[in-house]
Amino acid sequence: MNANNLFHAVVFIAVLIAIAIPLGRYMAAVFEGRSVLVKLGRPVENLLYRLAGVDPQAEMSWKHYALAVLLFNLAGALLVYAFLRLQQWLPANPQGFGPMTPDAALNTAVSFVTNTNWQNYGGESTLSYLSQMAALTVQNFLSAATGIAVVIALIRGFARHSAQTIGNFWVDLTRSTLYVLLPISFLLALFFVSQGVIQNFRPYQDVPTLQTTTYQAPKTDAQGNAVKDAQGNPAMQDVKVDKQTLPMGPIASQEAIKMLGTNGGGFLNANSAHPFENPTPLSNFVQVIVMLAIGAGLCVTFGQMVGDRRQGYAVLAAMTIAFAVACWGEIAAEQAGNPLFASLRVDQSATPLQAGGNQEGKEVRFGIADSGIFTVATTSASCGAVNSMHDSLTPMGGFVPILMMQLGEVIFGGVGSGLYSMLAFALLGVFIAGLMIGRTPEYVGKKIESYDMKMVSIAVLVMPLLVLTGTSIGVLTAAGTAGIFNPGTHGFSEILYAFTSAANNNGSAFGGLSVNTPFYNVWLAVAMWLGRFVPIVALLAVAGSLAAKKRLAVTGGTLPTHGPLFVVLLLGSVLLIGALTFVPALALGPVAEHLQMIAGH
Repeated sequence: MNANNLFHAVVFIAVLIAIAIPLGRYMAAVFEGRSVLVKLGRPVENLLYRLAGVDPQAEMSWKHYALAVLLFNLAGALLVYAFLRLQQWLPANPQGFGPMTPDAALNTAVSFVTNTNWQNYGGESTLSYLSQMAALTVQNFLSAATGIAVVIALIRGFARHSAQTIGNFWVDLTRSTLYVLLPISFLLALFFVSQGVIQNFRPYQDVPTLQTTTYQAPKTDAQGNAVKDAQGNPAMQDVKVDKQTLPMGPIASQEAIKMLGTNGGGFLNANSAHPFENPTPLSNFVQVIVMLAIGAGLCVTFGQMVGDRRQGYAVLAAMTIAFAVACWGEIAAEQAGNPLFASLRVDQSATPLQAGGNQEGKEVRFGIADSGIFTVATTSASCGAVNSMHDSLTPMGGFVPILMMQLGEVIFGGVGSGLYSMLAFALLGVFIAGLMIGRTPEYVGKKIESYDMKMVSIAVLVMPLLVLTGTSIGVLTAAGTAGIFNPGTHGFSEILYAFTSAANNNGSAFGGLSVNTPFYNVWLAVAMWLGRFVPIVALLAVAGSLAAKKRLAVTGGTLPTHGPLFVVLLLGSVLLIGALTFVPALALGPVAEHLQMIAGH
């Protein structure tokens, strides 16, 4: 990694931490009802409760909280499915797009409700403005708010003692949306418009190209049948192209919550690589920051709400260390480039700053450093937005984002989901430490018992089960392998990446796998749904168990969970479970491809 790339990474991490600390304190104030904004917005909040028939003072047991989460998100999935199937009859469809197929609509509905935002379609050629706004953008808010609500409920489990309730889901959902996601998204949308992100409701615009392109295409008759020449071959004709159709739409508003809520679903097929979504280096920098801001800030919220800020900072430190190492590995792999090209004296760079690096699939305005940081951030944050083509990464450059997802999306992670998954690993870490020293494990003053560990085990192991089972089915069936365009080790990596992305609710893809088929639409939807809601239910059960327990006094035998030793223990637990589980699969994919590349050199 050269000095320029190192500078980019250091500045990014410094700005992220500087924003996360006050944001985390603000969110703690919101959910404890201490924020000035909450007090000012109380009339609006109470009106919403009355309209919905919700008693904000009535708290829920963990079972009622989990049931509310499941029913609310099931209703959201059905509503999105209806929009996608009926959009041809709905307004705000200037391009006249027809309905999605049933399996694609199912996949998309589940994808956006689970905060995955996996997209197997081109948004600008498939969805109406109404579908983008009323279905997808609304779910960007609600799925993000659901993740925040669940982690707040888990934090209450640590903070309370001898209690039978963990809060009210409807209140947590409302406050997440009203006081965190909406105001920040509004400001972000204005910023993105200032940078050149478009926001309008115009029909698509035809503009003249700088030059006329001529190519040959088969002739067809009035009925669309191919015309043959005298020898029976397809008759060819010259086709001239002198205009290009530019997509329009309300993009800035969706872009804001897409990044802030770690959703990742782009209005346009090229996502954040498209200049209409991400036009400048500054907009790119801000997108990466806001992608991780809430996930990092919730660590501070955790420390605030449990009454020990050091606990939150310890978790934040573990996440930051892992993120910094991943950035170094990603940028170094891409900076090294492909030795096969280097041996042929092919210049792989697009600018002098990137000399010797792999620029394939990257935007010149971002370069290797900013593309590498974005790649690590989007697979750390459970976001899935991309500003470069992951399929064009070097083998080890592709290894890093796959690994970041397979760690369980705990390195910052999705809004809420990152922290509640990391706290599961924290409980696992102190349990392992307790076994080693012969003590009953404790974390944040709560004794960790067998029931808690059973629920944590379910939350931690369901993702590897979904990824490895799904990948096995994908590579062993004709329907799974039919979508591979790059056979061999890279084709295996594409299937592994797809199921890893789905089960971790990330949404990014290598991009070289044809997944808009009934096989992938259904199986990936199953992985997304179970990967989202099985851990949520399991960890809400943990929250209920912890809330009912008394808080233990700190003694000389209590394992400190706020210092460097705990940070190492936490990272060790993540690597032990997250990384080692996938070593054989990674060896068959990106590692084998890297060795082939070296051998070819």
